Amino acid sequence: MNFSIIDFLIGLTLINTIPHFVLGIWKGRMFSGLGFGNTQNILYGVLNLVISICLFVYKYGFEGMIQNSMYLGALFVIFSYFIVGNICYTYFHKKYYSRQA
Repeated sequence: MNFSIIDFLIGLTLINTIPHFVLGIWKGRMFSGLGFGNTQNILYGVLNLVISICLFVYKYGFEGMIQNSMYLGALFVIFSYFIVGNICYTYFHKKYYSRQA
């Protein structure tokens, strides 16, 4: 098994997408490469995703993305967070604060 710095960066940026995006949506406080705030975390998560996809396509091409089921699975999880994250936040936030009042 050969170690590749590009493969390491692909995985690092792909997985780093999740905490920044989720905490940005859920309005958690976390420092990111773009600053300290919700919008900065969301943008930093999206930036990490774009970097990961660009590095992957650079090394393996678009056809490599279709053949690599692990990368596709991780992308599926991340896009699920993109789609469902805001919906979950809205639902659970309203449900929690409606019981507090």
